[in-house]
Amino acid sequence: MAVTLADITKLRKMSGAGMMDCKNALEESGSDFEKAMEIIRKKGQAVAAKRSDREAAEGCVLAVENGDFAAIVAVKCETDFVAKNADFIAMTQSFLDLAMANKPASKEELLALTLKDGRTVENHITDRIGVTGEKMELGFYEFVNDASTISYIHPGNKLATIVAFNKDAERQVKRDVAMQVAAMNPVSITPADVPQKVVDTEKEIARDKAIQAGKPENILDRIAEGALQKFFKENTLLQQEFVKDSKLTIEQYLKQQDKDLTVTAFKRVTLNVD
Repeated sequence: MAVTLADITKLRKMSGAGMMDCKNALEESGSDFEKAMEIIRKKGQAVAAKRSDREAAEGCVLAVENGDFAAIVAVKCETDFVAKNADFIAMTQSFLDLAMANKPASKEELLALTLKDGRTVENHITDRIGVTGEKMELGFYEFVNDASTISYIHPGNKLATIVAFNKDAERQVKRDVAMQVAAMNPVSITPADVPQKVVDTEKEIARDKAIQAGKPENILDRIAEGALQKFFKENTLLQQEFVKDSKLTIEQYLKQQDKDLTVTAFKRVTLNVD
């Protein structure tokens, strides 16, 4: 039985594959759509295996919030050309929509979720690999949840942030904090949240610099502690200078809005940019 244009169009909508790939798969399967999908998927798996050692440094990062839950999804690929393709961005958006609807607890759970067309996220990516010939992967899935959340996507879809707050606030206030996270890349919310390994490393670096500068042994600890406090001011979100007003810290900016308002969590995902 001859393969019709209607069948090819239907399979294209199902798989996202090109016209010839769909035609060939339908011919090979005898116009059995389920078998044709499997043929296309196997092609994607073969391409993925061949390109497994390639670096997927480009991609698309999207984020969104809905009340008490916000999420980031990043799908990685090899080239900026593919990353900017409307179909690739739409695919990333569909994964983000799925995450928002189901609130998976991990990247692995998101990969196993099923989209409306019956394919899992993992299978969808594999099929897309067969279409583009590029390595692709679900690079990141992050989420935050609390009384109120916000998201921010930097122009270009390479950087996104999400932030959770203990209570609601004006959208612009929350967005300002999300943009602060994007611009200043804090390591934690407060000094107490900084990993001990990072604290020890910063103090050791400061001591070594002081020794090399010929500082006396009896003041090395004081110098190290001073350097650590400077590190906290520059790298913990609430102590950072507000990028829109350097006279204020982020904590002071929030307290101006509401004395009880604070950040409870944040995530920052970036691809191929600082």
